[in-house]
Amino acid sequence: MSQKRALIAGTGSFVPEKRLTNDQLAAMVDTNNEWIVQRTGIRERRIVSEGQTTATMATAAARQALAAAELTAQDLDLIICATITPEMQFPSTACFVAAALGLNSTPAFDVTAACSGFLYALDVARTYIEAGRARHVLVMGAETLSRATDYQDRASCILFGDGAGAVVLKASGQAERGILHSRIFADGNGWEMLHCPPGSRHPISGDLVASRKQFMQIKGREVYKFAVQRFTELIEDAMRQCHLKPQDIGLIVPHQVNQRIIDSAMERLGLTPDKAFVNIDKYGNTSAASIPIALDEAWRAGRIHKNDVLVFVAFGAGLTWANAVVRV
Repeated sequence: MSQKRALIAGTGSFVPEKRLTNDQLAAMVDTNNEWIVQRTGIRERRIVSEGQTTATMATAAARQALAAAELTAQDLDLIICATITPEMQFPSTACFVAAALGLNSTPAFDVTAACSGFLYALDVARTYIEAGRARHVLVMGAETLSRATDYQDRASCILFGDGAGAVVLKASGQAERGILHSRIFADGNGWEMLHCPPGSRHPISGDLVASRKQFMQIKGREVYKFAVQRFTELIEDAMRQCHLKPQDIGLIVPHQVNQRIIDSAMERLGLTPDKAFVNIDKYGNTSAASIPIALDEAWRAGRIHKNDVLVFVAFGAGLTWANAVVRV
């Protein structure tokens, strides 16, 4: 029996209408538009309105991806959602999405790997398809980071936005297309760089809230150094594993972490800036949602063509990092 490949059959995304601009943030904390743009490349980010949640956004992105794949929810064999801002502590956000899609027995679960979450979920989905255990898998990255952001902390509140992206993977016998490579990594020793304390180690309490430790905690300089290093390593690893030369890459779709980090890594690799698809200026860092949102935008903008080789890279809390190579 021939080896099954996981093809991306459809993509989708959803971002809230509400915008939070740099000038609006400047009215909340001691910052300004020029400072934010110069250091991050971010000009605005999207923020959920009342009634919008991680699951509602993920469901909207999922419906779009299913339509693009010309499939229905009933065709799905598995649903995976990558998120660090779930609908609830439990059940999983994926279960809420499955119910919203009208399903009542399809397996569904969440993956928690922060900004690397979508690529972790993609790696799991690929494994299910290649093992012959699934034909169609819905993979989502969805975040409501605005509800875990401290808007009194000017170092972190400028970075994050809300949104969701999704892909539908389809089993195929085309050995030369689909997900050609994916790898995931983690080093828990670096957890303090980027974390959100509430949990069994730090139960919600008056003291926790009074110290504003219910929000994300970030060591910006350390995260910046980690991201620059991993970005370069992940691209080099992807090229090595798939025997690619720079000219073979159609498009790099990176986690949208920081314009300076992306530019620095591309320069180190000798790749032109147009080889990377970047939309951080519009949405900020949407963690697990950033790659699938960017992928869907790139697809709909005509930046992706038949037979293109795409490289995905991500890095985030955990510490985690991951890559994937896809031939369209």
